[in-house]
Amino acid sequence: MTLIIESPRIYTQKGVPITVTGVAQVKVQGSNAEMLSTACEQFLGKTEEEIQEVAKETLEGHQRAIMGNMTVEEIYKDRKKFSKAVFEVASSDLINMGISVVSYTLKDIKDDQGYLKALGQARTAQVKRDARIGEAEARRDAGIREAQAEDARIAGQLDNEAQVAKAKRDLQLKQAACDKEVQTLKAKSELAYKLQVSRFSLCTHV
Repeated sequence: MTLIIESPRIYTQKGVPITVTGVAQVKVQGSNAEMLSTACEQFLGKTEEEIQEVAKETLEGHQRAIMGNMTVEEIYKDRKKFSKAVFEVASSDLINMGISVVSYTLKDIKDDQGYLKALGQARTAQVKRDARIGEAEARRDAGIREAQAEDARIAGQLDNEAQVAKAKRDLQLKQAACDKEVQTLKAKSELAYKLQVSRFSLCTHV
């Protein structure tokens, strides 16, 4: 049996009235002898419409009770939580009448004060704000990565320049050492030549 469960203008936990519509699938459990016997005792002589009405009233009572224990935000944002709560409490109650709740789903939430509309607008604004924040953070992260890459490039360039400068200094030092050695050898050679000339001159005058 498919039952439409409507609870109009029920005050939620924080005093905001809303209308909730749920859809439930229920059946008399014929495969379970004990539950079938219970159902027969409970509904002997009643029509199917009367049985449906009992199940519907029971579900509606639990639906209203759950609405009163939750905020509009909780019901609006977490329909599964609401549906599960109604299903569990209604099942434990109806099973004592021999009726099994196959499923329960929250179909619709309404209000006539614009609360849900405002809630939706607030959520939309939050999503847009989060998107803008996400974009700004992405741009910031991209800027940071770009700056880090530039720093690494400059550091690499400076390192290369330092290596080139060091190589030039090393070359200059080697050249200076070679020049000094050449000058030393040249001076020794000139000195030896002068000594040789002096000796030759002394020999010719003797």
